[in-house]
Amino acid sequence: MNGAVPGNFADMKKIFPLIIVLITVSLLGIIYIQVSWIRTLALFREEQFKEKLSFVIQQVGEELVTQRTPPINSPGSLPNMKFPGDSYDVFRQFSVTNRFTVFEIREKLQKAFLRQNLKDTKFEFAVASDNVFGHYELKSSQFMNLAMDTVHNLKVWYPLVASSGSLLESLAPDEVLVIVVPDVKSYVFQSLGWMIAGAIFFTLIIVTAFYLTFGTLLRQKKLSEMKSDFINNMTHELKTPLATISLAVDALKSEKVLANKEKLNYFTGMIKDENKRMNKHVETILQAAQMERQEMQLDKKDIHVHDVVHRVISNLQLQIEERQGKIDLQLNATNDLVEADEVHFTNLINNLLDNAVKYSKEGVPLHVKLTTRNVGKNIRIIVEDNGIGMSKETLSRVFEKFFRAHTGNVHNVKGFGLGLSYVKAITEAHDGKIRVDSILGKGSTFTAEFPLKKSS
Repeated sequence: MNGAVPGNFADMKKIFPLIIVLITVSLLGIIYIQVSWIRTLALFREEQFKEKLSFVIQQVGEELVTQRTPPINSPGSLPNMKFPGDSYDVFRQFSVTNRFTVFEIREKLQKAFLRQNLKDTKFEFAVASDNVFGHYELKSSQFMNLAMDTVHNLKVWYPLVASSGSLLESLAPDEVLVIVVPDVKSYVFQSLGWMIAGAIFFTLIIVTAFYLTFGTLLRQKKLSEMKSDFINNMTHELKTPLATISLAVDALKSEKVLANKEKLNYFTGMIKDENKRMNKHVETILQAAQMERQEMQLDKKDIHVHDVVHRVISNLQLQIEERQGKIDLQLNATNDLVEADEVHFTNLINNLLDNAVKYSKEGVPLHVKLTTRNVGKNIRIIVEDNGIGMSKETLSRVFEKFFRAHTGNVHNVKGFGLGLSYVKAITEAHDGKIRVDSILGKGSTFTAEFPLKKSS
Protein backbone atom coordinates (compact mmCIF):
# COMPACT_ATOMS: atom_id res chain seq x y z
CA MET A 1 0.00 0.00 0.00
CA ASN A 2 2.89 2.35 0.73
CA GLY A 3 4.27 1.92 -2.79
CA ALA A 4 0.99 2.82 -4.55
CA VAL A 5 0.45 6.26 -3.06
CA PRO A 6 3.90 7.70 -3.83
CA GLY A 7 3.57 6.34 -7.37
CA ASN A 8 0.23 8.05 -7.91
CA PHE A 9 1.60 11.20 -6.32
CA ALA A 10 4.61 11.15 -8.67
CA ASP A 11 2.27 10.76 -11.67
CA MET A 12 0.18 13.68 -10.44
CA LYS A 13 3.29 15.87 -10.08
CA LYS A 14 4.10 15.20 -13.75
CA ILE A 15 0.57 15.68 -15.09
CA PHE A 16 -0.37 18.67 -12.92
CA PRO A 17 1.78 21.31 -14.71
CA LEU A 18 0.66 19.98 -18.12
CA ILE A 19 -3.02 20.27 -17.13
CA ILE A 20 -2.50 23.84 -15.89
CA VAL A 21 -0.68 24.84 -19.10
CA LEU A 22 -3.35 23.30 -21.35
CA ILE A 23 -6.22 24.92 -19.46
CA THR A 24 -4.45 28.31 -19.37
CA VAL A 25 -3.64 28.25 -23.11
CA SER A 26 -7.22 27.20 -23.93
CA LEU A 27 -8.66 29.96 -21.74
CA LEU A 28 -6.40 32.64 -23.24
CA GLY A 29 -7.21 31.37 -26.74
CA ILE A 30 -10.97 31.55 -26.13
CA ILE A 31 -10.68 35.07 -24.69
CA TYR A 32 -8.53 36.19 -27.64
CA ILE A 33 -10.99 34.76 -30.18
CA GLN A 34 -13.95 36.41 -28.43
CA VAL A 35 -12.20 39.79 -28.28
CA SER A 36 -11.21 39.53 -31.95
CA TRP A 37 -14.74 38.53 -32.93
CA ILE A 38 -16.27 41.44 -31.00
CA ARG A 39 -13.82 43.91 -32.53
CA THR A 40 -14.56 42.61 -36.04
CA LEU A 41 -18.29 42.76 -35.41
CA ALA A 42 -17.93 46.30 -34.01
CA LEU A 43 -16.13 47.42 -37.18
CA PHE A 44 -18.85 45.81 -39.30
CA ARG A 45 -21.58 47.54 -37.26
CA GLU A 46 -19.74 50.86 -37.57
CA GLU A 47 -19.59 50.53 -41.35
CA GLN A 48 -23.22 49.49 -41.37
CA PHE A 49 -24.11 52.56 -39.32
CA LYS A 50 -22.17 54.85 -41.67
CA GLU A 51 -24.01 53.34 -44.63
CA LYS A 52 -27.38 53.94 -42.99
CA LEU A 53 -26.34 57.48 -42.11
CA SER A 54 -25.45 58.08 -45.78
CA PHE A 55 -28.97 56.92 -46.76
CA VAL A 56 -30.46 59.29 -44.16
CA ILE A 57 -28.59 62.39 -45.33
CA GLN A 58 -29.16 61.54 -49.00
CA GLN A 59 -32.92 61.07 -48.53
CA VAL A 60 -33.32 64.26 -46.53
CA GLY A 61 -30.99 66.19 -48.85
CA GLU A 62 -32.95 65.21 -51.94
CA GLU A 63 -36.18 66.04 -50.15
CA LEU A 64 -34.91 69.50 -49.16
CA VAL A 65 -33.70 70.21 -52.70
CA THR A 66 -37.06 69.15 -54.21
CA GLN A 67 -39.25 71.00 -51.71
CA ARG A 68 -37.36 74.27 -51.83
CA THR A 69 -38.65 74.81 -55.40
CA PRO A 70 -41.45 77.44 -55.17
CA PRO A 71 -44.80 76.84 -56.89
CA ILE A 72 -44.94 77.83 -60.58
CA ASN A 73 -47.83 79.34 -62.61
CA SER A 74 -47.36 77.13 -65.63
CA PRO A 75 -44.99 74.46 -66.87
CA GLY A 76 -41.68 75.87 -68.03
CA SER A 77 -42.26 79.37 -66.61
CA LEU A 78 -40.23 81.04 -63.89
CA PRO A 79 -41.66 81.30 -60.40
CA ASN A 80 -44.17 84.08 -59.98
CA MET A 81 -42.08 85.96 -57.48
CA LYS A 82 -40.82 89.48 -57.10
CA PHE A 83 -37.05 89.59 -57.60
CA PRO A 84 -35.12 92.17 -55.62
CA GLY A 85 -32.46 94.16 -57.34
CA ASP A 86 -29.65 92.47 -55.39
CA SER A 87 -28.54 89.17 -56.95
CA TYR A 88 -27.68 87.77 -53.47
CA ASP A 89 -31.32 88.22 -52.43
CA VAL A 90 -32.40 86.32 -55.53
CA PHE A 91 -30.27 83.36 -54.53
CA ARG A 92 -31.39 83.61 -50.96
CA GLN A 93 -35.08 83.32 -51.89
CA PHE A 94 -34.42 79.80 -53.20
CA SER A 95 -32.06 78.64 -50.43
CA VAL A 96 -32.86 75.81 -47.98
CA THR A 97 -32.17 78.10 -45.04
CA ASN A 98 -34.82 80.51 -46.31
CA ARG A 99 -37.41 77.81 -47.03
CA PHE A 100 -37.06 75.60 -43.90
CA THR A 101 -36.71 76.11 -40.18
CA VAL A 102 -34.43 74.16 -37.81
CA PHE A 103 -37.48 72.36 -36.43
CA GLU A 104 -38.67 71.28 -39.90
CA ILE A 105 -35.28 69.92 -40.93
CA ARG A 106 -34.90 68.07 -37.59
CA GLU A 107 -38.32 66.50 -38.09
CA LYS A 108 -37.36 65.28 -41.56
CA LEU A 109 -34.10 63.88 -40.24
CA GLN A 110 -35.81 62.09 -37.35
CA LYS A 111 -38.23 60.42 -39.77
CA ALA A 112 -35.34 59.35 -41.99
CA PHE A 113 -33.44 57.95 -38.99
CA LEU A 114 -36.57 56.04 -37.99
CA ARG A 115 -36.87 54.51 -41.48
CA GLN A 116 -33.28 53.21 -41.12
CA ASN A 117 -34.01 51.72 -37.66
CA LEU A 118 -31.89 54.38 -35.97
CA LYS A 119 -34.67 55.70 -33.78
CA ASP A 120 -32.69 56.68 -30.65
CA THR A 121 -29.62 58.01 -32.45
CA LYS A 122 -28.55 61.44 -31.23
CA PHE A 123 -27.48 63.92 -33.87
CA GLU A 124 -26.95 67.59 -34.62
CA PHE A 125 -27.08 69.26 -38.05
CA ALA A 126 -26.38 72.45 -39.99
CA VAL A 127 -26.73 73.91 -43.47
CA ALA A 128 -23.65 75.67 -44.80
CA SER A 129 -22.96 77.76 -47.85
CA ASP A 130 -20.91 75.76 -50.34
CA ASN A 131 -19.03 78.88 -51.42
CA VAL A 132 -17.89 79.49 -47.86
CA PHE A 133 -17.86 76.01 -46.31
CA GLY A 134 -17.83 76.40 -42.57
CA HIS A 135 -20.15 79.40 -42.66
CA TYR A 136 -23.28 77.81 -41.21
CA GLU A 137 -26.38 79.83 -42.05
CA LEU A 138 -28.66 77.44 -40.17
CA LYS A 139 -27.64 75.06 -37.37
CA SER A 140 -29.03 73.16 -34.38
CA SER A 141 -28.18 74.26 -30.86
CA GLN A 142 -25.33 71.83 -30.06
CA PHE A 143 -23.91 71.50 -33.56
CA MET A 144 -20.79 73.63 -33.07
CA ASN A 145 -19.80 71.80 -29.87
CA LEU A 146 -19.99 68.42 -31.59
CA ALA A 147 -18.51 69.52 -34.93
CA MET A 148 -15.23 70.52 -33.30
CA ASP A 149 -14.53 66.99 -31.99
CA THR A 150 -13.62 65.07 -35.13
CA VAL A 151 -11.93 62.24 -33.20
CA HIS A 152 -14.97 60.81 -31.39
CA ASN A 153 -17.82 62.23 -33.50
CA LEU A 154 -18.81 61.28 -37.03
CA LYS A 155 -19.49 64.10 -39.51
CA VAL A 156 -21.13 63.54 -42.92
CA TRP A 157 -22.37 66.04 -45.51
CA TYR A 158 -24.52 66.13 -48.61
CA PRO A 159 -24.51 68.87 -51.30
CA LEU A 160 -27.91 70.53 -51.75
CA VAL A 161 -27.46 71.23 -55.45
CA ALA A 162 -30.36 71.66 -57.89
CA SER A 163 -30.45 68.97 -60.51
CA SER A 164 -29.25 69.75 -64.02
CA GLY A 165 -31.96 71.21 -66.26
CA SER A 166 -34.24 72.24 -63.37
CA LEU A 167 -35.70 75.76 -62.95
CA LEU A 168 -33.36 76.53 -60.04
CA GLU A 169 -30.18 75.21 -61.61
CA SER A 170 -28.76 78.71 -62.00
CA LEU A 171 -30.87 80.54 -59.38
CA ALA A 172 -30.57 78.43 -56.19
CA PRO A 173 -27.36 78.75 -54.21
CA ASP A 174 -25.18 75.71 -53.66
CA GLU A 175 -25.54 74.57 -50.05
CA VAL A 176 -24.34 71.65 -47.92
CA LEU A 177 -26.30 69.68 -45.33
CA VAL A 178 -24.02 68.55 -42.49
CA ILE A 179 -24.92 65.93 -39.85
CA VAL A 180 -22.81 65.14 -36.78
CA VAL A 181 -23.42 62.00 -34.71
CA PRO A 182 -21.66 62.03 -31.32
CA ASP A 183 -19.56 59.12 -29.98
CA VAL A 184 -20.30 56.61 -32.74
CA LYS A 185 -18.12 53.89 -31.21
CA SER A 186 -20.13 54.08 -27.99
CA TYR A 187 -23.32 53.69 -29.99
CA VAL A 188 -21.85 50.71 -31.85
CA PHE A 189 -20.81 48.95 -28.64
CA GLN A 190 -24.22 49.68 -27.11
CA SER A 191 -25.82 47.97 -30.08
CA LEU A 192 -23.61 44.96 -29.28
CA GLY A 193 -24.53 45.12 -25.60
CA TRP A 194 -26.17 41.70 -25.32
CA MET A 195 -23.43 40.02 -27.31
CA ILE A 196 -20.66 41.61 -25.22
CA ALA A 197 -22.52 40.82 -21.99
CA GLY A 198 -23.01 37.22 -23.12
CA ALA A 199 -19.35 36.88 -24.07
CA ILE A 200 -18.25 38.28 -20.71
CA PHE A 201 -20.75 36.10 -18.84
CA PHE A 202 -19.62 32.87 -20.50
CA THR A 203 -15.98 33.88 -20.19
CA LEU A 204 -16.52 34.36 -16.45
CA ILE A 205 -18.11 30.92 -16.29
CA ILE A 206 -15.06 29.45 -18.02
CA VAL A 207 -12.69 31.37 -15.71
CA THR A 208 -14.69 30.21 -12.68
CA ALA A 209 -14.59 26.63 -13.92
CA PHE A 210 -10.85 27.00 -14.46
CA TYR A 211 -10.43 28.43 -10.96
CA LEU A 212 -12.48 25.64 -9.39
CA THR A 213 -10.60 23.01 -11.39
CA PHE A 214 -7.27 24.54 -10.45
CA GLY A 215 -8.32 24.74 -6.79
CA THR A 216 -9.53 21.14 -6.84
CA LEU A 217 -6.27 19.96 -8.38
CA LEU A 218 -4.29 21.86 -5.75
CA ARG A 219 -6.40 20.38 -2.96
CA GLN A 220 -5.99 16.90 -4.44
CA LYS A 221 -2.25 17.48 -4.66
CA LYS A 222 -2.12 18.62 -1.02
CA LEU A 223 -4.37 15.75 0.03
CA SER A 224 -2.14 13.29 -1.79
CA GLU A 225 0.90 14.74 -0.01
CA MET A 226 -0.81 14.65 3.38
CA LYS A 227 -2.11 11.10 2.91
CA SER A 228 1.33 9.97 1.83
CA ASP A 229 2.83 11.54 4.96
CA PHE A 230 0.00 10.07 7.05
CA ILE A 231 0.64 6.55 5.77
CA ASN A 232 4.38 6.92 6.37
CA ASN A 233 3.81 8.27 9.88
CA MET A 234 1.18 5.65 10.68
CA THR A 235 3.50 2.89 9.49
CA HIS A 236 6.30 4.28 11.65
CA GLU A 237 4.09 4.82 14.69
CA LEU A 238 2.63 1.32 14.52
CA LYS A 239 5.85 -0.47 13.66
CA THR A 240 7.64 0.91 16.72
CA PRO A 241 5.27 -0.56 19.36
CA LEU A 242 4.92 -3.78 17.35
CA ALA A 243 8.68 -4.17 17.26
CA THR A 244 8.88 -3.49 20.99
CA ILE A 245 6.11 -6.01 21.72
CA SER A 246 7.86 -8.56 19.50
CA LEU A 247 11.12 -8.11 21.43
CA ALA A 248 9.30 -8.35 24.76
CA VAL A 249 7.53 -11.55 23.68
CA ASP A 250 10.85 -13.07 22.60
CA ALA A 251 12.35 -12.09 25.94
CA LEU A 252 9.44 -13.74 27.81
CA LYS A 253 10.33 -17.03 26.13
CA SER A 254 13.66 -17.00 27.93
CA GLU A 255 13.79 -19.21 31.00
CA LYS A 256 15.93 -16.63 32.79
CA VAL A 257 13.22 -14.02 32.40
CA LEU A 258 10.47 -16.44 33.42
CA ALA A 259 12.42 -17.31 36.51
CA ASN A 260 12.95 -13.62 37.39
CA LYS A 261 9.69 -12.07 38.58
CA GLU A 262 11.05 -8.54 38.35
CA LYS A 263 12.07 -8.95 34.69
CA LEU A 264 8.81 -10.73 33.97
CA ASN A 265 6.83 -7.79 35.32
CA TYR A 266 9.06 -5.38 33.37
CA PHE A 267 8.46 -7.04 30.00
CA THR A 268 4.73 -7.65 30.58
CA GLY A 269 4.43 -4.01 31.62
CA MET A 270 6.24 -3.01 28.43
CA ILE A 271 3.77 -5.04 26.35
CA LYS A 272 0.85 -3.42 28.16
CA ASP A 273 2.24 0.11 27.65
CA GLU A 274 2.91 -0.46 23.96
CA ASN A 275 -0.55 -1.97 23.57
CA LYS A 276 -2.05 1.17 25.13
CA ARG A 277 0.04 3.25 22.77
CA MET A 278 -1.30 1.40 19.72
CA ASN A 279 -4.85 1.65 21.04
CA LYS A 280 -4.39 5.39 21.40
CA HIS A 281 -3.26 5.65 17.78
CA VAL A 282 -6.22 3.57 16.59
CA GLU A 283 -8.59 5.70 18.67
CA THR A 284 -7.15 8.86 17.12
CA ILE A 285 -7.74 7.51 13.60
CA LEU A 286 -11.29 6.42 14.49
CA GLN A 287 -12.04 9.87 15.92
CA ALA A 288 -10.83 11.43 12.65
CA ALA A 289 -13.12 9.08 10.69
CA GLN A 290 -16.06 10.04 12.92
CA MET A 291 -15.38 13.73 12.36
CA GLU A 292 -15.18 13.13 8.60
CA ARG A 293 -18.61 11.48 8.65
CA GLN A 294 -19.91 13.94 11.25
CA GLU A 295 -21.00 11.06 13.43
CA MET A 296 -19.44 12.32 16.67
CA GLN A 297 -21.90 12.20 19.55
CA LEU A 298 -21.27 14.57 22.48
CA ASP A 299 -22.29 13.63 26.00
CA LYS A 300 -22.46 17.12 27.45
CA LYS A 301 -22.58 17.77 31.17
CA ASP A 302 -21.42 20.44 33.61
CA ILE A 303 -17.65 20.41 34.07
CA HIS A 304 -15.11 22.81 35.57
CA VAL A 305 -12.38 23.81 33.16
CA HIS A 306 -9.78 24.22 35.92
CA ASP A 307 -10.34 20.64 37.12
CA VAL A 308 -9.74 19.35 33.58
CA VAL A 309 -6.57 21.45 33.28
CA HIS A 310 -5.14 20.05 36.53
CA ARG A 311 -5.86 16.43 35.46
CA VAL A 312 -4.23 16.90 32.05
CA ILE A 313 -1.12 18.55 33.52
CA SER A 314 -0.82 15.71 36.01
CA ASN A 315 -0.83 13.16 33.15
CA LEU A 316 1.74 15.15 31.15
CA GLN A 317 4.06 15.82 34.08
CA LEU A 318 6.50 13.06 33.13
CA GLN A 319 6.86 14.34 29.54
CA ILE A 320 7.37 17.89 30.80
CA GLU A 321 10.08 16.78 33.21
CA GLU A 322 11.86 14.90 30.39
CA ARG A 323 12.11 18.22 28.54
CA GLN A 324 13.34 19.93 31.74
CA GLY A 325 10.31 22.16 31.47
CA LYS A 326 7.65 23.72 33.58
CA ILE A 327 4.06 24.86 33.19
CA ASP A 328 3.07 28.27 34.51
CA LEU A 329 -0.62 28.23 35.48
CA GLN A 330 -2.55 31.48 35.71
CA LEU A 331 -6.14 30.36 36.27
CA ASN A 332 -7.70 33.82 36.52
CA ALA A 333 -11.23 32.90 35.43
CA THR A 334 -13.64 33.34 38.36
CA ASN A 335 -16.30 31.29 36.54
CA ASP A 336 -15.03 28.13 34.82
CA LEU A 337 -18.24 26.11 34.57
CA VAL A 338 -19.03 24.96 31.02
CA GLU A 339 -21.37 22.44 29.46
CA ALA A 340 -19.15 20.02 27.54
CA ASP A 341 -18.30 16.43 26.77
CA GLU A 342 -15.74 15.60 29.44
CA VAL A 343 -13.78 13.08 27.37
CA HIS A 344 -13.49 15.25 24.25
CA PHE A 345 -12.88 18.44 26.23
CA THR A 346 -10.09 16.70 28.15
CA ASN A 347 -8.59 15.48 24.88
CA LEU A 348 -8.76 19.04 23.55
CA ILE A 349 -6.73 20.49 26.46
CA ASN A 350 -4.38 17.51 26.32
CA ASN A 351 -3.73 18.00 22.59
CA LEU A 352 -2.95 21.71 23.03
CA LEU A 353 -0.44 21.02 25.81
CA ASP A 354 0.96 17.93 24.07
CA ASN A 355 1.49 20.03 20.93
CA ALA A 356 3.51 22.54 22.98
CA VAL A 357 5.66 19.68 24.37
CA LYS A 358 6.21 18.00 20.97
CA TYR A 359 7.29 21.17 19.20
CA SER A 360 9.64 22.48 21.90
CA LYS A 361 13.20 23.46 21.03
CA GLU A 362 16.02 20.99 21.39
CA GLY A 363 18.38 21.94 24.23
CA VAL A 364 16.09 24.70 25.52
CA PRO A 365 14.05 24.15 28.72
CA LEU A 366 10.35 23.94 27.90
CA HIS A 367 8.22 26.77 29.27
CA VAL A 368 4.44 26.59 28.81
CA LYS A 369 2.05 29.20 30.15
CA LEU A 370 -1.63 28.33 30.48
CA THR A 371 -3.99 31.21 31.28
CA THR A 372 -7.74 31.33 31.78
CA ARG A 373 -9.89 34.43 32.04
CA ASN A 374 -13.53 35.39 31.69
CA VAL A 375 -14.49 37.45 28.64
CA GLY A 376 -18.15 38.45 28.80
CA LYS A 377 -20.18 35.25 28.90
CA ASN A 378 -17.24 33.13 27.74
CA ILE A 379 -14.13 31.57 29.22
CA ARG A 380 -10.90 32.03 27.32
CA ILE A 381 -8.07 29.46 27.51
CA ILE A 382 -4.64 30.59 26.31
CA VAL A 383 -1.73 28.18 25.86
CA GLU A 384 1.64 29.84 25.16
CA ASP A 385 4.95 28.06 24.54
CA ASN A 386 8.55 28.92 23.73
CA GLY A 387 8.85 26.26 21.03
CA ILE A 388 9.97 26.33 17.44
CA GLY A 389 7.01 28.41 16.25
CA MET A 390 5.47 28.29 12.79
CA SER A 391 5.98 29.91 9.43
CA LYS A 392 3.14 31.82 7.74
CA GLU A 393 2.43 28.86 5.44
CA THR A 394 2.27 26.43 8.36
CA LEU A 395 0.13 28.88 10.34
CA SER A 396 -2.47 29.01 7.56
CA ARG A 397 -2.74 25.20 7.41
CA VAL A 398 -2.19 24.17 11.01
CA PHE A 399 -5.82 23.07 11.55
CA GLU A 400 -5.95 21.00 8.34
CA LYS A 401 -6.41 17.27 8.69
CA PHE A 402 -3.20 15.22 8.22
CA PHE A 403 -1.07 18.37 8.06
CA ARG A 404 2.12 18.30 10.09
CA ALA A 405 4.73 21.02 10.29
CA HIS A 406 8.04 19.88 8.81
CA THR A 407 10.93 20.08 11.27
CA GLY A 408 13.70 18.60 9.16
CA ASN A 409 13.21 14.92 10.06
CA VAL A 410 9.89 13.34 9.15
CA HIS A 411 9.73 11.24 12.31
CA ASN A 412 11.29 13.51 14.89
CA VAL A 413 7.77 14.53 15.97
CA LYS A 414 5.26 11.80 16.73
CA GLY A 415 1.68 11.83 15.48
CA PHE A 416 -0.53 11.71 12.42
CA GLY A 417 -1.29 15.40 11.95
CA LEU A 418 -4.81 14.91 13.34
CA GLY A 419 -4.44 16.53 16.77
CA LEU A 420 -5.12 20.17 15.90
CA SER A 421 -7.82 19.36 13.33
CA TYR A 422 -9.48 17.38 16.13
CA VAL A 423 -9.08 20.37 18.49
CA LYS A 424 -10.76 22.70 15.98
CA ALA A 425 -13.61 20.24 15.34
CA ILE A 426 -14.27 19.74 19.08
CA THR A 427 -14.06 23.50 19.74
CA GLU A 428 -16.66 24.23 17.06
CA ALA A 429 -18.84 21.32 18.27
CA HIS A 430 -18.97 23.10 21.65
CA ASP A 431 -19.94 26.42 19.98
CA GLY A 432 -16.48 27.79 20.65
CA LYS A 433 -13.76 29.31 18.51
CA ILE A 434 -10.00 28.93 18.34
CA ARG A 435 -7.15 30.85 16.76
CA VAL A 436 -3.38 30.61 16.72
CA ASP A 437 -0.61 33.21 16.63
CA SER A 438 3.00 32.23 16.09
CA ILE A 439 6.45 33.59 15.34
CA LEU A 440 8.95 31.24 13.76
CA GLY A 441 11.70 30.44 16.23
CA LYS A 442 9.97 32.11 19.20
CA GLY A 443 6.88 30.04 19.94
CA SER A 444 3.13 29.78 19.45
CA THR A 445 -0.01 30.91 21.25
CA PHE A 446 -3.32 29.03 20.97
CA THR A 447 -6.42 30.88 22.16
CA ALA A 448 -9.66 28.91 22.60
CA GLU A 449 -12.92 30.44 23.82
CA PHE A 450 -16.02 28.61 25.03
CA PRO A 451 -19.45 29.79 26.23
CA LEU A 452 -20.02 29.47 29.98
CA LYS A 453 -22.83 27.40 31.42
CA LYS A 454 -26.00 29.48 31.28
CA SER A 455 -27.43 30.14 34.71
CA SER A 456 -30.95 28.75 35.07
